[in-house]
Amino acid sequence: MGLFDDDFYSTKVSRRIGWRQLISSRRRLPGWMMPAAGGAAVMAALFLLFGGSGSDEAAPQDSPAVATMAPLPGADTAAGLPAYTVDPVVAAAAKVSPAVVSILGLRQEMENDPDDYRSGAVGIGSGVIFERAGGKARIVTNNHVVEGFTKLDVVTAAGDRRKAELIGRDQISDLAVLEIDGDGIVQIAEFGDSDALRTGETAIALGNPLGIGYAPTVTRGIISYPKRTIPVSLGRGGTIDWEMEVIQTDAAINQGNSGGALVNLEGKVIGINTLKVSDMGVEGLGFAIPVNQAKTIIDTLIKEKKVKRPFIGIVTQELQSYVGTESLKLPSDVKRGIIVLEATGPAKAAGLKTNDVIVELDGQPTETMLALRKYIYGSKQIGEKLTIGFYREGKKHSAEVTLEELKE
Repeated sequence: MGLFDDDFYSTKVSRRIGWRQLISSRRRLPGWMMPAAGGAAVMAALFLLFGGSGSDEAAPQDSPAVATMAPLPGADTAAGLPAYTVDPVVAAAAKVSPAVVSILGLRQEMENDPDDYRSGAVGIGSGVIFERAGGKARIVTNNHVVEGFTKLDVVTAAGDRRKAELIGRDQISDLAVLEIDGDGIVQIAEFGDSDALRTGETAIALGNPLGIGYAPTVTRGIISYPKRTIPVSLGRGGTIDWEMEVIQTDAAINQGNSGGALVNLEGKVIGINTLKVSDMGVEGLGFAIPVNQAKTIIDTLIKEKKVKRPFIGIVTQELQSYVGTESLKLPSDVKRGIIVLEATGPAKAAGLKTNDVIVELDGQPTETMLALRKYIYGSKQIGEKLTIGFYREGKKHSAEVTLEELKE
C-alpha cells in the first residue's frame, strides 16, 4: 500500500495474470490494476521534512585516487563535480538531474484551496525537460501522471514551482507533454538511442519517489531486456486489449518515479519510466517506454495535441469469456470471436448489431480485442474502409465500415 494516490496500480486481483502484476497509475488501464491508496496530508509533511537542498563537494585536486583517473565524458564541473571522477554514474546523473522535475496534479475540489492536501486530491509524478521553444520549456511525462487533474504544477530540481499547461496526451502510449515558463531553465535532457540498447548495460533511473524532495532520486541497475512486450488493459473490465513494448530494467522504480528518466552512462535519456511489477517475492522488474518510440508520439502531441487513431464504434466482449453462447446460434466450430454488445457510429451505419460475432477483419481471422485493436491502429487509417466478417443468427455476413477518428 503506497503513501500517495500517485502513479501506480496494484495488480494482485487476478492470479491468472501470473507475473504480469504491473503497477502504474490513473491510466484507467486494467480493471485488475488497482490504484494505490493516497495520503496527501502525509505528502505535504514529507515535503517539509525532505526539502530539496543538497550539495556536492569537489574532491581535493591532490587526491591520488582522483588525480590518476582519466576525464570521463559528461563530467560537469558546473554541476559541482570535479573534472576527474571515479564513477561514471555520478557524471551521468549530474548531467540529466537538473532536467528531471516533479509534477503535482490537483483535482477540481482543490482549486480554491490548494494548501488543503486532502487524501486523493493530489497526485505526484515525475517529468523530463527535453526542449526549449519560444520562451517555454517542454516536459515529457506519462499520461497516467496527468490524467484526471484540472490543474498541474511543476517543481524543478532547484525547487522552483511553476504552473504547467497540458499540450497533449495519449492513453495508448501513456505519454503526455507539458509546457512551463522557460525563464531560467538552462539544462535540458538529451535523448539517446533506445534501439542500440544491449542486455546487461548500465541503466540509471531518475525521478521523485513519494514526492519526498525536489531533487530527483537516482537508482542504478542494468538493462534486463531491451524490448519486452507486456499486456495492458485499456478499459475498466480487466480484459487484456493492448500491448506495450518497453525496456525492462532492474533499476529501482518507485511510486512517484513514473514519467522520470531512464538514462545511460552518457547521461542520455533512453526511456521514460512508466511501470513496475509489484508482488510478493518479486524484485527488480521495472519498465520504461523506449525513447525512440516516445519521440514520434511527442512530436505528434506537440503538433496535433493528440494522436489520431481510427475508430469502428463497437462495445465488445470476447466470445471465449461469454456465458450463454447457445443464444448466439453459432456453428459448432466457432469457438472464438468478438461479440458486439453495442454498435455506434461507423459500425451502426454499416449495419452491425448487438450479438453479432466478429470473426474476420479484411478477410483475416480475428479472435480477440487485442488483435482487432492492433490491426486497425497498425494497418488502417482514418477514412479507410474495413471489411468485417461476422455471424448473426447462425449465418455468416460481411459489412464494410468507414473508419472515423477516435474521440476522447
